[in-house]
Amino acid sequence: MRKLFLCLFATILFTSLCIAQNRTLPSIDVKTLEGGSINITALENNGKPIVISFWATWCKPCKKELNTIAEVYEDWQDETGVKLVAISIDNSRSMAKVAPYVNASDWDYEVYIDPNGDLKRAMGISTVPHTFLLNSKKEIVWQHKGYVDGDEDELLEQIKKLAH
Repeated sequence: MRKLFLCLFATILFTSLCIAQNRTLPSIDVKTLEGGSINITALENNGKPIVISFWATWCKPCKKELNTIAEVYEDWQDETGVKLVAISIDNSRSMAKVAPYVNASDWDYEVYIDPNGDLKRAMGISTVPHTFLLNSKKEIVWQHKGYVDGDEDELLEQIKKLAH
């Protein structure tokens, strides 16, 4: 009986992990820096990989990660065709800081704001930075939480696997 339970539990756990790993984006609107809105499912990159990075203006590791990637982003695009989308989880009190920070950072990313945390909750994000990699079908195939120097190299390797 115990073996049966363990096998059943392992099967359920493995299945849920596989489903969670290849899930698609939820249909949720986020705000543009200009004050408009876009449904996150409308993101397109002509079948090339998409990276979605959740961040906040108050999060030093988030800004370090996105600034580090910004330095090599053009090379990444040339090599893999990847598109990076940065989604700020700043709330209504701090979201006014997002556009000035992005403009000062000179990021070549699409940047959106999730001020009510709807997308954050739907994606199961508890801490930032939290990075997702989407394949050509816009399925989540890899994710990473946190940032330390060198994590961008692991991300690039994952992107290359999809691009070739």
